Amino acid sequence: MPTVAFHTLGCKVNQYDSQAMLELFLADGFEAVSFDSPADIYVINTCTVTGTGDKKSLQLARRVKRDHPDALLILCGCMAQKQGGALLSTGADLILGTQHRGEIVSLAKRLLVSRSPLCAVSPLLPGMPFENLTVSRHEGHTRAAVKIQEGCDNRCTYCIIPSVRGPIRSRPLEDIRSEIFRLRDAGFVEIVLTGIHLASYGKDFPGRRPALLDVIRAVHSVPGILRVRIGSLEPVVSTEDFCRALKDLPGVCPQFHLALQSGSDTVLARMKRRYNTAMYLRAVDQLRSFFPDAALTTDILTGFPGESQAEFEETKTFIKKVGFSRIHVFPYSQRADTPAAVMPGQLSSALKEERSRELISLGKQVAEKYLSSWIGRESVLLPEEKIDGCWEGYTPEYIRVTLPRDAACKSGIPCPVRLVSLTHRGMSGMIIE
Repeated sequence: MPTVAFHTLGCKVNQYDSQAMLELFLADGFEAVSFDSPADIYVINTCTVTGTGDKKSLQLARRVKRDHPDALLILCGCMAQKQGGALLSTGADLILGTQHRGEIVSLAKRLLVSRSPLCAVSPLLPGMPFENLTVSRHEGHTRAAVKIQEGCDNRCTYCIIPSVRGPIRSRPLEDIRSEIFRLRDAGFVEIVLTGIHLASYGKDFPGRRPALLDVIRAVHSVPGILRVRIGSLEPVVSTEDFCRALKDLPGVCPQFHLALQSGSDTVLARMKRRYNTAMYLRAVDQLRSFFPDAALTTDILTGFPGESQAEFEETKTFIKKVGFSRIHVFPYSQRADTPAAVMPGQLSSALKEERSRELISLGKQVAEKYLSSWIGRESVLLPEEKIDGCWEGYTPEYIRVTLPRDAACKSGIPCPVRLVSLTHRGMSGMIIE
């Protein structure tokens, strides 16, 4: 039986795409093996959002060719889309990019015979359709991610994603529902909706078109789906009507990832984000008016060209003001062919790393403060798996909870818990009888 090994870098969308491609190999009779094991085919789903993503992708490719020179190497994903045929110099046999992933098995089987390297990267054109990949499992023991949208048209000055993921393409609502039923039948009870720019869902459909809220309602209505978790949103989505509609859907998890990037209005303007801090705070207030205990998470990009010490301090102050439950910090990385790459005031790597470390430290403080606010309170745990003999899982607020060894529960069956104390993994909890 031929073997295939996957390694995925980057976001949840990439993880979904990898799972879909893996399932195509499995359906064709391949056996999945660990990426560290000998395999006939190695697939690296690359990332190019930052320079680190490029570096890791190239290092992995070279390691595969060094350690397994006779194996077939496939590079797909965002870096592959950006660099195309130039990556054949790494020794890769197939460059796939962010299209034609549904053809990966047939192309790979052809190359196993011909051994003629091929670049199958195509231009990302307006009007191109959504590539309808599917999965039957993904992410965790009880939770599965579902990709509903591809591409972005916003073109923020620092972001390379529109050029490697292409224009907005939305997945038909019936296709989404069909996948939810398959995942439900496979035992998943929590669905995470993911995409490159979720707020744009439906904008590419003609006529009277569904929007993100219609997708959420459709998923929520599937019998057996207990939770719906929404991926990254922009604050412009968080209107009173949107929040009220979510509140009417009890299975929607009160954990919202609102992209911020900077807490300085002048930096946001240079980034060409579609909001300022006042608009962001209004979005936060709207969410908290309907979900008072909601967990709010975000991304922060520090070291943007021209970011002064005063602007950096504004970001720190804003993070504390919002009171996030978690922040993800990234140092700015110059991406070729983006406006920010040639802006004046490029900061040194040392300064960007220093500011990143400072924000990561602040992020730990705000996360601890949020978790501490739950001590002694009750929530509902969805047990996922046993680790070191103890059940672990997540609350709707995405608090990771560890139960005592003698806790009687089952994977995928919600149980009420009282949160007791902070741990290095999240919180400890006790089942409420």
